[in-house]
Amino acid sequence: MSFHLYFDEANKIDQPGKAFSYYGAYGGMDTTMANITKAIRDIYTSLNTQSELHFTEYNHDQYLKKYFKVLNYVINQNININIIIVNNQNAHSIAQQMNLTMLELRGLLYIKIPERLFYGVTRHLNLPNNIDVKIRVDRNDEYKVLRLYSKIKEQMNAHSVYRNRRYTIESVRSQKSHESIPLQIIDTFMGIIVFLMEQGYTENSDASMIKSDLIYRFLSEGQNTERFQDQIKLFQWDGSDMLSDLPVSNYISRFMVHKTQFDIKEITKLNSLLIRDPDRTTREYRELMGYPNTRLRMMLGYKDEIEGRGRNSFLLA
Repeated sequence: MSFHLYFDEANKIDQPGKAFSYYGAYGGMDTTMANITKAIRDIYTSLNTQSELHFTEYNHDQYLKKYFKVLNYVINQNININIIIVNNQNAHSIAQQMNLTMLELRGLLYIKIPERLFYGVTRHLNLPNNIDVKIRVDRNDEYKVLRLYSKIKEQMNAHSVYRNRRYTIESVRSQKSHESIPLQIIDTFMGIIVFLMEQGYTENSDASMIKSDLIYRFLSEGQNTERFQDQIKLFQWDGSDMLSDLPVSNYISRFMVHKTQFDIKEITKLNSLLIRDPDRTTREYRELMGYPNTRLRMMLGYKDEIEGRGRNSFLLA
């Protein structure tokens, strides 16, 4: 029996044009992670797809059903995801004050941030005494240079002793994301958080609208919004010795208001077309709406809603 933890990051403190960088951890018992992995691979098989989940690459809604089913399944499992957000401007200021390069500062942060993330994921769990913990990190050559693996192992074992948690870090290893469903999961959920926090949904682009449609469908299904808020914890580091809690609900509320207003306009437009020309083909309606083929399923969702079937009826079949 062992506990598995997965670490990933989005943006970096030295990445040009990025106000924030994001670091996330996701974990569960080996049996839980094995069951989740099997269930998601079964979803892939049923949909005849084996491509990886990567939120930044989700730019065509032909994959809507795949992403929706995976997200809907995972959020209804007993999972915990912790994400720390770093203010990059503050990080730059600290590096200058300490006469450090950004690479050197990243090396120092990689000691503390993963430890805080993993401790946050495990602190409320009643793990068996002397349980082994296995940590997997998305493969990145920079991590070797920064000695990330040995630093995490040393720090986590030290905190286990200090806090009498009685777990042992058995291994910290890199893994290619295409080999790891859990790494794909943390990547996708972190991508959604970044999109919500940075208000990517306000961009007037097909990619933004396609991502927004996925997130709206996912959050509006069942109790997913409540579970998303309960199971994903956000913390921000602004350069002080304390992390600030960030309520996920604030970002969800802003998104839902924006998306609802957008959808009302689009549904009204499509409804007018359906009333005026009820015998047109799906392609003709799509073209009249001004949608590229990459947004076909967005329009079909609106049509299902207008006709009383519910926007997610196709996805739940």
